[in-house]
Amino acid sequence: MEEMEEELKCPVCGSFYREPIILPCSHNLCQACARNILVQTPESESPQSRRASGSGVSDYDYLDMDKMSLYSEADSGYGSYAGFASAPTTPCQKSPNGVRVFPPAMPPPAAHLSASLAPVPRNSCITCPQCHRSLILDDRGLRGFPKNRVLEGVIDRYQQSKAAALKCQLCEKAPKEATVMCEQCDVFYCDPCRLRCHPPRGPLAKHRLVPPAQGRVSRRLSPRKISTCTDHELENHSMYCVQCKMPVCYQCLEEGKHSSHEVKALGAMWKLHKSQLSQALNGLSDRAKEAKEFLVQLRNMVQQIQENSVEFEACLVAQCDALIDALNRRKAQLLSRVNKEHEHKLKVVRDQISHCTVKLRQTTGLMEYCLEVIKENDPSGFLQISDALIRRVHMTEDQWGKGTLTPRMTTDFDLNLDNTPLLQSIHQLDFVQMKPSSPVPAAPLLQLEDCCTHNNSATLSWKQPPLSTVMAEGYILELDDGNGGQFREVYVGKETMCTVDGLHFNSTYSARVKAFNKTGVSQYSKTLVLQTSEGFF
Repeated sequence: MEEMEEELKCPVCGSFYREPIILPCSHNLCQACARNILVQTPESESPQSRRASGSGVSDYDYLDMDKMSLYSEADSGYGSYAGFASAPTTPCQKSPNGVRVFPPAMPPPAAHLSASLAPVPRNSCITCPQCHRSLILDDRGLRGFPKNRVLEGVIDRYQQSKAAALKCQLCEKAPKEATVMCEQCDVFYCDPCRLRCHPPRGPLAKHRLVPPAQGRVSRRLSPRKISTCTDHELENHSMYCVQCKMPVCYQCLEEGKHSSHEVKALGAMWKLHKSQLSQALNGLSDRAKEAKEFLVQLRNMVQQIQENSVEFEACLVAQCDALIDALNRRKAQLLSRVNKEHEHKLKVVRDQISHCTVKLRQTTGLMEYCLEVIKENDPSGFLQISDALIRRVHMTEDQWGKGTLTPRMTTDFDLNLDNTPLLQSIHQLDFVQMKPSSPVPAAPLLQLEDCCTHNNSATLSWKQPPLSTVMAEGYILELDDGNGGQFREVYVGKETMCTVDGLHFNSTYSARVKAFNKTGVSQYSKTLVLQTSEGFF
């Protein structure tokens, strides 16, 4: 029952409803809170001014239309439907539970007047804090709204159930926990107070003492006061007007306010509406059950997302580490090639240095020897070796010919690392699907209540399963030839309803539908068998 507490609190004061009244929009307000948010409207918006302008509608007709109003889903919440007027342009504030509330435009009633007896200024307008629709009050003011006795009873039972333990009602100082309740006295007793104030003798011996919990239940089931008519406070509601959707009394019927309306017994309509509410609750209960299952699925998804995140991060780190390891290995290979080139250049230069040094030593020795021979003064001895020396000098000079004194190796390294493709690849490094493919949509569900045939046409409707997390981009509807043959596509698109015309009369067709997205196509739905009419009629 704790989940119901928000339904039992007034949207204005944030506390449990006190003397709640029902607005024409089916929302509730405390009677005192309703008075606090009244706003005085211009004279032109009042029912009296409208009547004076020739509309010919009475005050009662305005209230009657308010109670019969049906609100469109497309309504913005500020439009005028029947007796609803434009929303006042007064700045709004927020109530304790977050609902927008319009502040009062008039002073509060006098302290000696109650909320129900204090007069309401003319042309007063009240705006519902929940749906923000506005209503101009008639001469009856807030007394024109019925009191929600059922809500008062629910709040009473709820507050009784919230009590931690039932206390003795006769203890003078600190009340002790009650042990029994007397059904006749309607009093809770502890053991000492029961022995002192309710002895089991004399006329009290016939009283029935029950456990406190059972007594609380009997209190709940005790008959409550019957709601009285808002127009005739001394009359109890005994009938129900179907057109006005409100309980009425016999005096209302005698005055002729509902003479042309359909009126039924209050008890019969009470049972009928209880049955309708129970049926509506069954559908809402199914939605609540689906919502609970969906919440369980979402909580499981949170845990799964956390686990997948850890796994994904580990995979990402491993992939990046593998790339770094591969880059380090390639770096070592390239450094090895640079070292080889370095050693090769050094070897070539060193060999050339060694070869040139040997030749230079030989040349220098020959030059020194020739200089010493030139110093010889013996002509015959000089001429005897001069030809040979001249030939040796020319041969040695030829050995220092072109290219001999040119370096065989350059100092530059003829290696240029082309890292552009790798840098582009690193910049383009991004996430792709880690799985081979994302899931395909679930098989659609055929809406049997919306599928039908008319003459030689068939209308089919379908939807995605309620707990499906994979969105479908479109659907494919297939139909056979009416003779049990192969299926053929008759519709491809995003709509969830399709009407197929031009079928054969008096034929039996089988239909199925499947969903698709970028990944692929789902499985087929269950096959639906449709029978066309026998002919035009």
